[in-house]
Amino acid sequence: MNRDLLVLSKQAFLSEAQTAAIVAELNVVLGPVENWSAFCIANEIIDINRHKIITKTHLVKQILQDKPNKAFIFICNKN
Repeated sequence: MNRDLLVLSKQAFLSEAQTAAIVAELNVVLGPVENWSAFCIANEIIDINRHKIITKTHLVKQILQDKPNKAFIFICNKN
């Protein structure tokens, strides 16, 4: 999987091998949690049109798939 990562290090310079090792470790850590189910669990929908906050995972998933650009529907992270 290709992704953009910003890796900050206290070292002034990282070799190509060190950078590759860090990216490989991050892929192992981030792989299991970067998926559609985890996204729907960690976020909720604020629907201004119906004056509701939707937190149920299957409803969040359904709304984001069916109406991703509907006006006054916001995705809010639960953290």
